[in-house]
Amino acid sequence: MPLCIGVSGGTGSGKSTLSHALIQRLGEGHVTYLPHDAYYKSLGEMPTIAGEVVNFDHPDALNTALMCEHITSLKVGQAVEAPIYDFRTHRRTEQSRVVAARPVILVEGILIFADPRLLSLFDMRVYVDTPDDVRLARRIRRDVQERGRSLETSLYQYEVCVRPMHLTYVEPNRHQAHVIVPEGGYNRVAADALTDYIRRAASL
Repeated sequence: MPLCIGVSGGTGSGKSTLSHALIQRLGEGHVTYLPHDAYYKSLGEMPTIAGEVVNFDHPDALNTALMCEHITSLKVGQAVEAPIYDFRTHRRTEQSRVVAARPVILVEGILIFADPRLLSLFDMRVYVDTPDDVRLARRIRRDVQERGRSLETSLYQYEVCVRPMHLTYVEPNRHQAHVIVPEGGYNRVAADALTDYIRRAASL
């Protein structure tokens, strides 16, 4: 049965960097990669704050039940059709991507440790721990450069949604991790150590 690993941490912590570092070290042919943010609901289904600000950082913003179904299928060797989300339009596209079952299932997202259904599916849980100021700087850079948002919009979203949700759903579940990694994929020693463990555990 595949080894299922969850990688969590706050926005901008380096979760994706760590995940891609592990995939590169293990080899793409050995890893199924499932980002939680591919399972965002369409804009009209999202929770809001005061009926105005869309809260992308609340657990109800994601179709976690569908992700659980997909992980369960992958664990028994069945391929799934994972959704594709467009962050510029804030809508799920009509396309999907076929995800094959591989020896390692790598699941990444800020809220994956906040849902007991997902927690029960992980054989290994990794939390990426990065200082708040570093995370904020990385998030602003990503929002402006990759997602076409203004600096003012990015800061407002962080203040109203991102930080409160981090303190409510992300940081309190740090204790669910088996391993805590400072600075994510930028920590090469941790990435190498995790790779060695995964290779042994998944018999790669």
